[in-house]
This record gives sequence, structure tokens and C-alpha cells, in this order.
Amino acid sequence: MRIVYYLERVSLADGGVARAVLDMAAVMAKLGEEVQVATVDGMDLPDEWWSGGPGLPQAVKICDSTGFLGRLGADGLQKLEQILRPADVLHLQGPWEFSNFQAAEIARAAGVPYLVSSHGMLDDWSMAQKAIKKRLYHTLFAGPMLRRATRVHTTAKAERDQVSKWAPVYEDSTIPYIMDLEPFRELPGPDLALEAFPALRTEKLKLLFLSRLHVKKGVDVALRELALLRDRGLDSEFYIAGTGEDAYVSELHQQVEQLDLSDRVHFLGLVTGEAKLSLFQACDLMLLPTSQENFGLALTESIACATPVVTTRGTDIWRELEESGGAAIVDRESGSFADAIRDYASDRSMLAERGEQARKYVFDWLDPEVVGERFRNLYATVSEAKVRAGAA
Repeated sequence: MRIVYYLERVSLADGGVARAVLDMAAVMAKLGEEVQVATVDGMDLPDEWWSGGPGLPQAVKICDSTGFLGRLGADGLQKLEQILRPADVLHLQGPWEFSNFQAAEIARAAGVPYLVSSHGMLDDWSMAQKAIKKRLYHTLFAGPMLRRATRVHTTAKAERDQVSKWAPVYEDSTIPYIMDLEPFRELPGPDLALEAFPALRTEKLKLLFLSRLHVKKGVDVALRELALLRDRGLDSEFYIAGTGEDAYVSELHQQVEQLDLSDRVHFLGLVTGEAKLSLFQACDLMLLPTSQENFGLALTESIACATPVVTTRGTDIWRELEESGGAAIVDRESGSFADAIRDYASDRSMLAERGEQARKYVFDWLDPEVVGERFRNLYATVSEAKVRAGAA
């Protein structure tokens, strides 16, 4: 089966969509499918993907940039058509990029069926942001694109329930992200992070936020809860790993000053690869006071490193996280995170046990071969639309 993933910009700094595409493409190629990743900006695609080879995806750059409102120009459209014409399936990422709409139209013209991963962009919280603009765009472009898709992929029942308000959904296309667990099987240990970030060398409770720095992720909530913990007498250190827009990052630094937390808050910047896994291992708890996540890869990565998490029902996989035994699911209201952190901190040995329990759970729940096979079945279902169209 020839599968084409299209993502305009493959940048891990942008969040989980790029990570999801990288892992989906890698695992499907390992399962023997012919995989191409078409992009305008492939900054974080592995170097070896550009040449391709057995068991590897083939990366293809379709043009140097998009034009006004993110439109693909004539060269990009022509290149994308060349890639799609022999394909069995096109997998698009999200409803809002105009180039996704263009890619869908090219696929339709070529008789290639497509599916769209919603990536949480149709969740209630997301649709409430810039609501008028999104409803207009949905009416003109996203809605038709989603209705013409053979399937709309969601990662959990909670996401499917929300997406159903905006697009047709099917139970067979609710599949968790493929997560490449290979790097998590033999963990690097905490020493790499301890060497890179000396502030981790403490016996205090070490709390981690690792994600894109964005208002919806709730870093400001975590900082207020940290101040509350301090006032309650719990000594802890907080490590913020990620990047974001300069204005928002500046606001966070100002909040740290206002809350008098400068002595216990550390901004680490973007941390990736083995250093990220080591950072999870070096910390006691991962915090994500999010308003919305359709999956929250940082959460599953954390428990895959045996580091428990505290998060909200804003992540659509909160039921699975809770079932793992390594997650506390709380409200965003004042004191909820502080209470959960304090409960965890009261028994550090129990904290370690829950982390190991959750690590075992994630290897069963997100086994790449099992999840990959579910995606292969989904792609086969989608590709049948091409067969039927050809037969007709």
C-alpha cells in the first residue's frame, strides 16, 4: 500500500502533530508499507528519510514556501499531484491549513481517497477560540473537506464525541497515535539530564512541565500551584522544558518574578531526543494543566519513562491515563494540582511504584505493532474507496 502523509511544516517545536506524523510514518514503513512524507518545510525530518530505503519513509519537499494565506503555488500543486497520483491513501493533518484543503482537492481529482486526523483542532475548547473565524472557514473549506474524507481520525472516544459536531466520525477510525516506543525500551537514565541541567541536582521534589509553551497548556496555572505548595511548606523545584512565542514566554518570566519563584523555577528551552527521556527520568512528576489536548504525547512519553503525571480532563485520553495507575486527573481550579502533588509527594516509594505500573501499561496500550496494524486496517478501508471508484 502506498501511503502519503502531508504536513506543511514538520517542526517538533510546533507541538505534537509533527511528532505524531514522524511516528506514524516510521512505524508504517517498518510494517512494510510504502510511505512518503510530503512537506514544504521538513526541518525535523530524519536525514535518512530524504534518501529513503527499505523500512524507511521517503521524504519529499514539494516547494520552498507557501504563498498568501498559506496557499500552495503552481509548483507545489504540480509536485503534490505527481506524488499523489500513484498513491492509495492520502493522510492529512488537521482541518485548518489551506494547503490541506488544496491537497484534498488534488487527491479527489486524482481519484485518491483521503483521511484527516483532527489532532484536537475540532475539540470544544479549540472551536471556542476565534470561533467566528473558524465557523466561517469551516463553512467554506474545512467542512467540505471533512465531509468528503473517507474517514476522520480521532485518538479517543472523548475526542470522537466532540468531533462529531463538525464532521462525520466512525468508531473504526478512533485509534490512539502510533508512538514509537523503541527509544523507551532501554532508557538512558537520569545522568544525561543531570549533566546538561545542573539545577536538577537536588533532593527536593522535582516537577516537570514539558510541552509547547502556549496559554492553553496552563503553565501559568502550574506556577500558581507551585506558589501554593511553597506557602503550604512543600519544597519543590519546577523545570519548564519547551519553547513558545516570545511575548508569552516573557509573560511567564514576569509571573515567576511576581510570585517570587525565581529561586525554584528553571526554563530549560526545547529538550528533545535522549535528553528528553533522561529529563523525564530525572524528575518525580510531570504536570500538564491543559485546557485541551486530543492526546498529549508528552503525557504518554512521561509514563513510558515511569514518571507519573498530573493533568486534567482537558486531555482526551484522560480515562486511559487514569487507568494506567500513573496519573492523577484533576480540575484546573485553584489548589487541585497542589493537592494532587502533595498526595504523591507524601510517599516517594509509592510514586516510583506507580510510575513503573504506568510504564508497563503504556507498552501494552500503545504497542506500535498493534496500533500500527489498526492503522493498516484503517488505511485499507480508506483505499477501498479508490478500488470502488476504479471499478465504477
